[in-house]
Amino acid sequence: MIKFYHVYKSYSGGSFALTDINLTIQDGEFLFLVGPSGAGKSTLLKMIYMEELPTDGIVTVGRFTSAGINRKKILELRRHVGVIFQDFRLLRDRSILENVAFPLRISGESSELEMKERAAAALNEVGVYHRRHALPHELSGGEQQRVAIARAVVNKPFVLVADEPTGNLDPETSDDITALLKRMNAHGTSVLFATHKMDMVERSTERYLRVEHGQIVEDWVGSGRGATA
Repeated sequence: MIKFYHVYKSYSGGSFALTDINLTIQDGEFLFLVGPSGAGKSTLLKMIYMEELPTDGIVTVGRFTSAGINRKKILELRRHVGVIFQDFRLLRDRSILENVAFPLRISGESSELEMKERAAAALNEVGVYHRRHALPHELSGGEQQRVAIARAVVNKPFVLVADEPTGNLDPETSDDITALLKRMNAHGTSVLFATHKMDMVERSTERYLRVEHGQIVEDWVGSGRGATA
């Protein structure tokens, strides 16, 4: 479970990125986070893997809490949180297999054979195992995002944080990536999906939060009213 208790985030000059955020995300939930650029979506997501810490208030992610957390605990937390970015952030000089194995290599908790086996399994799960020896620039945008998802899930996280994961993709590929993340969610992984594409949210029946000016202004469950037969 993830909880925000009266969370504020301010920066020098007195500007607030988040104001009095109160939020509970249940285990296994799929949640859309919607709002325009600059609304505070990314800051809220960064609180979950604690790249940002509250100015006031507390964030709890499973057994981890932002109150007094140290660098060692943050690194431990991040082994349980998968992060997917809009711009993929793949290592350009390493193969797809090595990109996915990289989080395991950093943690140092797996043998070389186990790293390759787990990376291969993750690539197979997202449908790009056949490109495992390619370099990132040899893949399409959709394939690169699938690799980024494989990298995010290779540690078997309990939550996936996706910050505009379809922002650079065409509509058909965006739908494919969204469907893939929903399959991950169906296996029990919580998913937080930030987007500014309201048409995507309107086709869905999942819960969504609307964020404007650093505040949650709507917390609702989608009706699927934009869905097509």
